[in-house]
Amino acid sequence: MPVWLREYSWRQTGSAVYLSLPLRGVRVPPANICCADQYLKVSIPPFLFEAILYAPIDDTNSTAKIGNGIIFFTLYKKEVAMWDSLTLATANKEKLQYLRENAVLKAHEKAKEETKAKKVTKQEHKKYALEATMKLEEAERKRIEDLKEKERQKVTKELALWKKQQKDAEKQKRVQKEGELHQEVEQLKEKKKEKINKTRIPNEETSETRLKPTKGHGSYSMFSENLKEEQLPAPRSAATIKINFTSRVFPTALRESRIAEEEEVRLALCFSMVLLLSSKAVNYLAFIHKMFAMGNYLAAVNAYNLAVRLNNKLPLLYLNRAACHLKLRNLHKAIEDSSKALDLLTPPVPHNEHARVKAYVRRGTAFCQLELYTEGLQDYEAALKIDPKNKTIEQDAEKIRHLIRGTIQDS
Repeated sequence: MPVWLREYSWRQTGSAVYLSLPLRGVRVPPANICCADQYLKVSIPPFLFEAILYAPIDDTNSTAKIGNGIIFFTLYKKEVAMWDSLTLATANKEKLQYLRENAVLKAHEKAKEETKAKKVTKQEHKKYALEATMKLEEAERKRIEDLKEKERQKVTKELALWKKQQKDAEKQKRVQKEGELHQEVEQLKEKKKEKINKTRIPNEETSETRLKPTKGHGSYSMFSENLKEEQLPAPRSAATIKINFTSRVFPTALRESRIAEEEEVRLALCFSMVLLLSSKAVNYLAFIHKMFAMGNYLAAVNAYNLAVRLNNKLPLLYLNRAACHLKLRNLHKAIEDSSKALDLLTPPVPHNEHARVKAYVRRGTAFCQLELYTEGLQDYEAALKIDPKNKTIEQDAEKIRHLIRGTIQDS
């Protein structure tokens, strides 16, 4: 059975009621207080306080303070008036029951509305947080795109400046060559004029003899006499110049040699170098080497891609692009370019030994970085067969053998 609290004190003004409920040292949680517009209940087991208020109050703005063993209520009236008493004493039990149930229902509805409002507020906060995150990501994406665009513009400007410098240098060289040629031509003209003047101006004795008339049927004049012909050097004698080349020594029999294939490869390489090593191509390759030396490997790869599209039969392009891929850790592409270079470096002749060694070493390096040590060792051994005196390749091959032994022991 609950113990009803009958001891309380209250006072009022025209707009508020102040209720003080003493609790004898009992701790009161906020959940044990229920307040409606005309109903007030405090449940503190085993104590219970319940009151049907004299008039409706504003339960939203009303407050309760707990401390020092007292609950102090500040109840704001909905209508400014003075109450005759705190509770409604004239109500019967049915009305009291109706007011109590109505207050409880209103309290439940209010709690539901507050829960719903909190849920809506939480969703709005979540939506706002999502929108803020999307805006931040969009700003970051835009910043990255702006950086890329600035870098692209910077590289474009540098490339345009480099092209302009190359054009200016070519123009200056051309003007300088034209000036030198013009000077040489002028010097030759001056020498020729001096030589002609020397041959045409006669000396004093010759002129005197030519102006004197002779005895006989007539006289010679300066217009009718035969002038002395210009003395020119004799033509050169014909001769034949013999050119001898060192003969190619083949260790195998002539029927097993590959002279025709070697000559075909040599001519193809010469033709490819002529196609590539024009004035513009030399500048382009120098530009690629400069980018590689500066560490701009990605730009060098793009430049080699363009060169391969112009001439896809030159092994040098694939070899250098494989080196760029190794720097960028594009190991599969490095293997692919090295293999393509080896396919083009056929037949295997002394002329392409150095290039084949590079191709095998770079492909073996890529295999080792992929932890495919067996395949890498095979390429290094192939390079050693071509260049057995290369100590660096021999030491690297020995390291790979130690790695393979260590892997087998660990397994």
